[in-house]
Amino acid sequence: MKDDLFFSLTPERVLDAVEAAGLKTNPVCYPLNSFENRVYEVELADRTRIIAKFYRPGRWSEEQVREEHLFVEELAAEEVPVTPVRPFPDGSTVHRQGHILYTLAERRGGRAPDELSDELAMRLGMLVGRLHTVGARADAPHRLRLTPDAYLRADLAWLAAHGTVPAPLAGRYFAVAEEIADRTDALLARLDPAVHRLHGDLHLGNLLERDGVLHVLDFDDMVVGPAVQDVWLALPGRDTWAVRQRELFLEGYERFRAFDRPTLALVEPLRALRMVHYATWLARRWHDPVFPVTWPQFGSSTWWQQEVEDLEDQLRRIRREAEPGSPPAAEEEELTNADLFWDWEEPS
Repeated sequence: MKDDLFFSLTPERVLDAVEAAGLKTNPVCYPLNSFENRVYEVELADRTRIIAKFYRPGRWSEEQVREEHLFVEELAAEEVPVTPVRPFPDGSTVHRQGHILYTLAERRGGRAPDELSDELAMRLGMLVGRLHTVGARADAPHRLRLTPDAYLRADLAWLAAHGTVPAPLAGRYFAVAEEIADRTDALLARLDPAVHRLHGDLHLGNLLERDGVLHVLDFDDMVVGPAVQDVWLALPGRDTWAVRQRELFLEGYERFRAFDRPTLALVEPLRALRMVHYATWLARRWHDPVFPVTWPQFGSSTWWQQEVEDLEDQLRRIRREAEPGSPPAAEEEELTNADLFWDWEEPS
């Protein structure tokens, strides 16, 4: 199985890979938290530390990884605070260990903010405005487009082919998801938003704050899509506080780049796409030993029942927002990062 080497990566193999790429190391290697890839902190012979990232086989092509690296390099050149990719001694940014692509990056200290203050919300908006200004300068033709085809229908096809959804619930789940896809297509056609390179997974766990500076981490989910994707991921809540902070975020954003405010109508459809994508991601990764341990409840009838009900609630919200003059939904309990981001870990 192609994943066998990936699952059996050890610190020794990681050090061997870094040395094979032309860098001398000390016998110091620590795994870092990452569900999708395998990430390690490695000490070089000069006692500096770097990050070695091993991409999950079959997820991204080498061309897609290079487009991720190019975007990060462009951002670093514009002094946007990101974690730069560290070229190997031969000048490349991607090497292989067998069939596994791997790369190196500079190590960045700091901690993820637990929540956004008003000041941080505005500063983050300014940072994302700068990030999108660079993102709009060039295309990434090999990266995925954020569309219902790529981020919902393809997932439904996989779930159907593998019989993942329990039969008593499958009809409801697929019907509601298909309607969400159709409604999102129609809304995208009406709004016709500009699309460009995005971070794609811009939650607080992918930010570091150090010495008063916010740094953006992990462009692994980089995608081409409308700017609003990074906006709602940074501020996913629906309550009054979250909406007010979103306005502060956009105030900061628009100091650097205009924001197409009608595209805020895409927030709930995009949230729905992510819900289906999340469920499929868990199903696709279930053979990875880390996943059953981390999500032991996944796959049960009870889990899928809740998933169907949540998706039906989301569709009702999308329908309601599409009706002119419809009353706003009652304020809901604030959504947490753990509700929305599958790679989120609460600070210890």
